[in-house]
Amino acid sequence: MSGDNFLRTITDVSRIITPIDSTIRFPEVLEILIKKYGNAIDLFCEIINESESSADVLEKIRSTDRDADQRMALLKMYRRCVSPVLDTETTKKIRKISTKSLIQNYGNTFKPISKLKAQFSGLSTEYKYALAALIGEYDMRGQLGYQLTETFFDWFEDHFKDQYSIEGPRGAGRDIELSQLYPDFDGSYPCDFVIRRYSDQEVLAVGFARYDSTRGGAQSDDRTGGNSNKVEKAKAFDEFTSTRLKLIFLSDGPGLIHGDTWEESCVLDGQWDGRVRVVTMKLAAARITPEWLEG
Repeated sequence: MSGDNFLRTITDVSRIITPIDSTIRFPEVLEILIKKYGNAIDLFCEIINESESSADVLEKIRSTDRDADQRMALLKMYRRCVSPVLDTETTKKIRKISTKSLIQNYGNTFKPISKLKAQFSGLSTEYKYALAALIGEYDMRGQLGYQLTETFFDWFEDHFKDQYSIEGPRGAGRDIELSQLYPDFDGSYPCDFVIRRYSDQEVLAVGFARYDSTRGGAQSDDRTGGNSNKVEKAKAFDEFTSTRLKLIFLSDGPGLIHGDTWEESCVLDGQWDGRVRVVTMKLAAARITPEWLEG
């Protein structure tokens, strides 16, 4: 049951959103991407020219002798140009998944080597720029979330100084598992940050940070289920291991104002008798207080 319907009182949601504008715009982004991927594109063309089959291209790309960054760039190109069903998360696991098994299971989807040779022999400058844009399309994914987390950490440390500590990765890094904080907790429960009281290091809150540039449909549905599940797991654990634990959902960005995403935030906020709060950066000072953390 909700113990706090604060978000329901907000009539202009846009006023509580923090715009983070760090995305490089077109066409400026093309020069950055061609500088990043230009050499890998040239190498991709060379590998195709030297290979006897599309499977052979994959074998050469997944070589353990290659630098990991170079291999990832080539795998992105392989997915875009040869076999879209081979996602990079699968193909990058060179020690867990053999190239032979990938060829056996997905080889029928590979573009023929004869066609690849024709297309990538003397690749034009325009095509190189286009390919760099395709494989670099999602390079900034997650960066806005990292910036939001860092901003929140800076704000928290400035406001609470010696009263409370905040721990967790500011950028890419391993999440904090709830079982690290409470050894009796069974299962996976990754958190983006944890707040402790300085005096005795007692855990007072764990949090989850997300920045949504845009959101809706199935993505929002997935988020809704995941957040609700976090609350239910924490409640279930608290029933047999009493804690002071509060849950903070740091949610920000223009995507938050979308109807389904905003409604989910309103439903989530105030659950567990007020021990759950959804905040944006502009709401943090009013909603993340010693009274609430200690209550």
